[in-house]
Amino acid sequence: MTGALGAGSRKEWLASDLMAGAIAAAVVIPKAMAFATIAGLPVAVGIYTVILPTAVYALLGTSRPLSVSTTTTIAILVGAELADVAPNGATDELTRAAATLAILVGVTLAAAGVLRLGFLANFISDPVLAGFKSGIGVAIVVDQIPKLLGFHIHKTGFLRDLFAIASHLPESSLLTLALGGSMLVLMFALEHFTPRLPAPLVAVGLGIAACALFGLPARGVETVGAVPRELPSFVPPQLELAWKMLPGALGIALMSFTESIAAARAFAHSDEPRPIANRELFALGAANVAGGFFGAMPAGGGTTQTAVNRSAGARTQAAELVTAAIALLSLLFLAPFISLMPNAVLAAVVVVYSVTLIQPAEFRAIGRVRRTEYYWALIAFAGVVLLGTLQGIVVAVIASLLALAHQTYDPPLHVMGRKPGTNVFRPLTPEHPADETWQGLLLLRVGGRLFFANAERVSDKLWALVEQRRPAVLALDLSGVIDIEYTALKALAVVREKLRQRGTALWLVELTPEVLAIVKRSELGEAVGHTGLVFNFENAVAQFEKESPASALT
Repeated sequence: MTGALGAGSRKEWLASDLMAGAIAAAVVIPKAMAFATIAGLPVAVGIYTVILPTAVYALLGTSRPLSVSTTTTIAILVGAELADVAPNGATDELTRAAATLAILVGVTLAAAGVLRLGFLANFISDPVLAGFKSGIGVAIVVDQIPKLLGFHIHKTGFLRDLFAIASHLPESSLLTLALGGSMLVLMFALEHFTPRLPAPLVAVGLGIAACALFGLPARGVETVGAVPRELPSFVPPQLELAWKMLPGALGIALMSFTESIAAARAFAHSDEPRPIANRELFALGAANVAGGFFGAMPAGGGTTQTAVNRSAGARTQAAELVTAAIALLSLLFLAPFISLMPNAVLAAVVVVYSVTLIQPAEFRAIGRVRRTEYYWALIAFAGVVLLGTLQGIVVAVIASLLALAHQTYDPPLHVMGRKPGTNVFRPLTPEHPADETWQGLLLLRVGGRLFFANAERVSDKLWALVEQRRPAVLALDLSGVIDIEYTALKALAVVREKLRQRGTALWLVELTPEVLAIVKRSELGEAVGHTGLVFNFENAVAQFEKESPASALT
């Protein structure tokens, strides 16, 4: 299997990849450490996740710019799962559980790739995903507030956590707040005015320097503590937790792939091969399995870090190998400095990049286009905030499936007219009051797929229009019908018989070759006969006028 590393790589790209990998490392490594703290894990786990998963994906993935380590969404999902399976676990226990979870996520992704299930990522609509991510962003920001203020709360749920934060405000450490707040302002300013500078690295460096120079730990500012100065070691999975964590692993795998494929597609150049969904599933799976066996948390591709990687000049996955190598060197030689990093600074890094997930403008854009999908986005948002992140995935998937079911249950059915002076037929609307119709002829057009779930709904809508218009001929255009099932054929046959009893003829207009073949083999096809199958609306009008010379335009 040839990954994005070797596909079309050129020697002249090497310098560009080396520089891009170094710049991306300056952003990815501090972020990965910060995201590890979201999950309640040591910062070293974040660094581990930038080493093996990044390198393995670089060798197997099909996207040239995708940067794979961990993301805000994955981190909070991991934290929720660990809180469920090991609520009072020690650091070692949590680390082993996270590694086991990463292996489970990897096996799930790889199996989905082998089974060619890459299409499943398309079952979460963009509005639902926008609501889910905004909910995640709000949840993460609230989760980081205690660290910015220098106190701890017992997490029991979003609303109760807000109440707990409010009640603990008198315990805030002003020094911690000043440090975290100043880093927030600095990073927002750097992101806005000098976006090419690695804002997380600047903030982390200043935070470590402040701790070392002013003895902040002795004055109540908490730091990440000791970081092991050694290579990642083998971590055996906790098989007894595997079954319990499987539902969470499925949710994390879904979000890992969804985020990764979205980022890979968004930053692919037009002259590059399009990421292959099933290959991406396998590559992400292998990356997670390899990382899990060596202490990494679940991984996936992130939009922000991929954007940094691409804007820095990455041309192939060689850039990601550089990022992984720098993460390894940082672990071996910078561990004593990393241990001085203030928790408030890491919280500030998390907040800066989590706020970008909250997109009110996207909600407004969705609402302007389709009100129904706006409600789906709100449902997904509320599911995350009120029920929790893992439950929010379920809500998001259910919301997407309900939206899909609603669209298929209620396909469009339009009354058609002809634009004056042309042979163009279009839906009758108040904007075109002069469009031509015929006394005794009802032109209808239905679209989508006609099957057991919507057969009765289409029949009811169709019959209501017949009762209203009372035509002599009903011409039903099926050009937009991509498939018709047996149940729908029977329903149309019943409609045709009811029409016959009241003296109304049914003509089927402009059937696709596939639908025509199915109709001809059915009872409906036998009933309408050859004369009831019409090539298009223009022919239907001509045939009607020939058979009913007294008919008139209305």
